[in-house]
Amino acid sequence: MSCHHSTKTSEGYPQLNYSAGSKWVKNLTQGRLGTFQGGHYSDMNLSSVLFTHRVDNDSHVKLQVWSAPGLTKPTFKEAMKQDFKPARKGDSFGPSFSLTIPGYWQQYETVQFEFDPGCEAMVYTTDGLPLQGITGGYGGDRRVEHIIPPEARKKGKYDIVIESSCNGMFGVPWSGDTIDPPDMNRYFSLASADLVVPNHEAWHLLWDFQTLREIIDNLWGNTPLQNQALVAANEIINVFHKEDISSIGKARKLAEEVFGVGWQAKGAGIYDEGEKDSRVWGIGQYVVNQFHSFIVLTVSQLSYRYCMLYPSLYEKVKEKVLDGRFQLVGGSWVENDSNMPSGEALVRQFLFGQRYFESKFGKRCDTAWLPDSFGLTGSLPQLIRGAGMKYFFTQKLSWNNINNFPHSTFNWVGIDGTQVLCHMTPVETYTAQATVGDVKKGIENHKNLESSATALLVFGNGDGGGGPLPKMLENLRRIRAVTNNHRELVSVNMGHSVDEFFDMLLSTTSQGSKLPNWHGELYLEFHRGTYTSHGSIKKGNRHSEILMRDIEQLATLASLFKPSDYKYPRTQINDNWEKVLLNQFHDILPGSAIGMAYDEAEEYYAEVFKSGKILLEDAFKVLFPNSVSVASPEFNPRTANLCNIFAVNTTFFPRREIVKVPVVGSVRDLKNKLVQTSKDGKDGYVMMGCGPATTSVGLVNDLGGPSLTEVPLPVAVYTNGSDHFVLRNASVQLTISNGRITSLLDVQQGRELLMEGATGGLIIFEDRPNYWDAWDVEIHHLEMAHPLEFSNVSVVAHGPLRASVRAELKYGQSTISVTISLDAVPATTKLNSRSMFVFDAVVDWRQRHEFLKFELPLNLHSDFATYEMQFGHVQRPTHKNTTWDIAKFEVCGHKYADLSEYGYGVAILSESKYGFSCLGNILRISLLRSATAPDAEQDQGEHKFSWAVMPHVGSFLESDVPMAAYLFNSPLYLRHGDIASELVSGAPFAVHGAPNVFLETVKRGEDDTKDITTVVLRLYEAFGGHARAALRVGSGIYVKKAFLTNLLEDDLDATELTVSESSSKGGGSIKLDFHRFEVKTVKLVIGKAGKRDSWVNVNRF
Repeated sequence: MSCHHSTKTSEGYPQLNYSAGSKWVKNLTQGRLGTFQGGHYSDMNLSSVLFTHRVDNDSHVKLQVWSAPGLTKPTFKEAMKQDFKPARKGDSFGPSFSLTIPGYWQQYETVQFEFDPGCEAMVYTTDGLPLQGITGGYGGDRRVEHIIPPEARKKGKYDIVIESSCNGMFGVPWSGDTIDPPDMNRYFSLASADLVVPNHEAWHLLWDFQTLREIIDNLWGNTPLQNQALVAANEIINVFHKEDISSIGKARKLAEEVFGVGWQAKGAGIYDEGEKDSRVWGIGQYVVNQFHSFIVLTVSQLSYRYCMLYPSLYEKVKEKVLDGRFQLVGGSWVENDSNMPSGEALVRQFLFGQRYFESKFGKRCDTAWLPDSFGLTGSLPQLIRGAGMKYFFTQKLSWNNINNFPHSTFNWVGIDGTQVLCHMTPVETYTAQATVGDVKKGIENHKNLESSATALLVFGNGDGGGGPLPKMLENLRRIRAVTNNHRELVSVNMGHSVDEFFDMLLSTTSQGSKLPNWHGELYLEFHRGTYTSHGSIKKGNRHSEILMRDIEQLATLASLFKPSDYKYPRTQINDNWEKVLLNQFHDILPGSAIGMAYDEAEEYYAEVFKSGKILLEDAFKVLFPNSVSVASPEFNPRTANLCNIFAVNTTFFPRREIVKVPVVGSVRDLKNKLVQTSKDGKDGYVMMGCGPATTSVGLVNDLGGPSLTEVPLPVAVYTNGSDHFVLRNASVQLTISNGRITSLLDVQQGRELLMEGATGGLIIFEDRPNYWDAWDVEIHHLEMAHPLEFSNVSVVAHGPLRASVRAELKYGQSTISVTISLDAVPATTKLNSRSMFVFDAVVDWRQRHEFLKFELPLNLHSDFATYEMQFGHVQRPTHKNTTWDIAKFEVCGHKYADLSEYGYGVAILSESKYGFSCLGNILRISLLRSATAPDAEQDQGEHKFSWAVMPHVGSFLESDVPMAAYLFNSPLYLRHGDIASELVSGAPFAVHGAPNVFLETVKRGEDDTKDITTVVLRLYEAFGGHARAALRVGSGIYVKKAFLTNLLEDDLDATELTVSESSSKGGGSIKLDFHRFEVKTVKLVIGKAGKRDSWVNVNRF
């Protein structure tokens, strides 16, 4: 008898079950996924079928090579004239290729040339048109495929030229560590030069599988989507077999269980960023052509300008810009540093950038874009809005190493009260790889979800890496598909521009009123060493900015007073500005680039100073036609009359200063009538007084100097002959004893300004950051301090106009010489202004990983110190109450840092240094660092720089520190000859009635023509309060109209200003009201003498 057991019930569910069951070991299944691509099983897994065909023999791929000698950079045309030699895979070179494409490959959708030189390269047509960038190697930035155009496939022949640059994406660090100096002897070998046919269906399966793995790895816990993705990925491995091509399609169907049925037909787009060179443009063309809903960003205007070197490529890019596929963002000349450029330099970044975009594309940027700058000055919001933008993107503060910045989307309110809508991507990078993890971070890291639940994903290989990779774009398409069917991942909204993203933020937050505010600077708690690294670049920046200010002012005056003899040199001025702005790139000016970059930067500064010297002299020759510079070879001191030396003051403050003039040749008989001469008898010291922005022989009498009774504060130096020196006048006194500053005395008040028992002077700190050598100085460097003592001090000038001592020491392999001087005049002409001590240093610096500073332990107490920033100042804590306070142990300042209490203060003034600190009562200026990466020779060699110590009566707001710092950075121009000039009668432009309003810039208008002459003046409130000022225009300048403009010099609606006429000789006065730290730009339309009907006739102000 047999018995039959039915295996099914009528409902389809089996009654009997003899199987083992379907229970998985999840972690082992998940671990199995790593075997499906590459690795040990690459000859069997999906990697084995990614290419249908591959050939590399001579009949299909012919290589020829020529290598540029040394570090030369030949043009494409120059290179193509050279003698190319046969080459093969395994060689090291940058080659020329001829490709023969098999005829039967016409049937395939894509044929591509795979070129992997192990380094970066550029693919060109044979006539020099860039096609795309190449990044060799096997990193995440690998990009080695060049698609053969369809017309070349039909022809069966394709010729290209590839320029190989022997560096990786981040250079050629000798140890392989990104920040290390380059290995100048490193070679790269050509790993592949193959014609290949990609198996598109296999590649799509690869991207399917990778997205599934990302879902599995990034969805922690035991979620339905994670398990569903793991089941699908595991089944894909089971279904695939390399010998059965149809298994690829079957495996892809399994992925639809997660992505959704037919998901491939649904379009997608998102934001992407590529940067910095022409490598990007070919790739960008590929992106927008292959992925039709994606939008490409390129930050720097300079990138577009480089693109113009290739006209046909530029026309294609321009077409994409006008179509909205390439979006203009940033609005600046380069992606600049924000800490150290002057306020006017930041204005010019936007002026040059925005006007360039408008001139080439008919549009300006709405969004400012500084994702990688090392901290952001609180002056920026006002400048961004003044440059016609209202949005701002950044992300660098996610690198903070002490505090977590509390906002993602917020209103950033600047020091003047101007706000800009700011988004700091929660993804915490501007080079995201477009992974599931990146998308998740957009919400999970978002700190303002109560106000806005939207974030911007900016992806692609930046830093010159060429932008997005196909895998990134494909990944986002799949993530988008997943979010259509599952809610465990945040939805991805694609196809909109960055401006539209910000527009949406405004509309969903009641025009920003629902967002939190952040007031003041965005201080980066990282990369603090960049305020000091590469001192020569810092000096070049400051001095070139001031040089450009003076050139523009003098050139403007020359063009106004002598229009028939002089044409404003706009082209040369703009060329110089472009070099200055380029050097403010956010890795150049901070000192964090490789050594070769600084060779080029130094050349730019040399060109600026050479050109600037000529431009200055051209303007002087027009304004003072019978004069020469005392520093010029044309000046012959042996035949000169000392009484004909005069000074030109390019600042808008009156001043009285001691200057050094030559006393040689036929004027030696004047020495006994001079109050003071140098020890060698070659120079004399004279006192000159100048009004604002004018010339004067001031207090110089007919023999070249005042009498002793006319010296306001005669100075003297006292010494015991060995180790005790005192510099003194009736205002202040400084004592050096045993190689240290032991006393700083206000003589008039009898007040000691140093803490009892403490000394000031130079101090060395061990400087070994945790990783980022040139970038960082860590808080623990303060624990390793070594005060330096001068070993040799001598008197070099006894007074009464100038008293000086030279203090010298040797430390390690370095020698330091500092001349400390006290002059017989106060720092400014302000009542009760004190004299200041000037420190002129010459340093032969040979240290490694040590940090040189100057410090003063002051007998002052305040919770805050004050530092100059662009168009204003900022107060920062001197204590360590919170971690936010602790983080500011090294900060950026411009021309001064001040510690004041009620009734008194002391400032340190700087002419080229930007790093400061004030911890408790110890005020410091940072002088030199000595990092060894990425530039192994950073700051090695000779340096010349100056700083000053300035005591002052009253608190900072009652002081003359900003004026004194301005003057300290603006030496008088000494000339010899006939002083006759329109400038002698008074200042052409001056501010009256508001000592807190500074006139910063005088220049010709950007839109001037042959028939239209305008003058642009930029003023700002410097102390942090309201002001009503009168802008006075001197005689000889005929003002037709006056307007307020934005920073781009667009006339603002209903902002024509009233000009009161002073006389028939021209001139006038304009009322201007300022609020705290406000910047105003005034445009004067200039008329001609005698056309009174063109003037505005109202009462004088």
